[in-house]
Amino acid sequence: MSKESRLVYSTDRGRIKPDEAVPVGPIGDGIVRIRRETSGRKGKGVTTISGLALKDSELKPLAKKLKELCGTGGCIKNGIIEIQGDHREKIRDTLVSQGHTVKLAGG
Repeated sequence: MSKESRLVYSTDRGRIKPDEAVPVGPIGDGIVRIRRETSGRKGKGVTTISGLALKDSELKPLAKKLKELCGTGGCIKNGIIEIQGDHREKIRDTLVSQGHTVKLAGG
């Protein structure tokens, strides 16, 4: 009975195990969702934009443009753009003009 040896690491080549496939970009249904959220923010409302199929390098300039459009601050967290205040209509109009499919979600 011979046991098959499976080499997973070698000192001269490093890891032998094949790399798992890494997704290239964000996965979604192609619809950008804009919602107003207050939960966990002590009653302060923010507008969140999710579902953008963009890389981080493309997401940052878009977030900057939207913050300038609304005249307020914001940030990017886990691929979701957060803009301070309720600016859903302005953001929707801007994203539709850029060719995105947009839905206003939530209250």
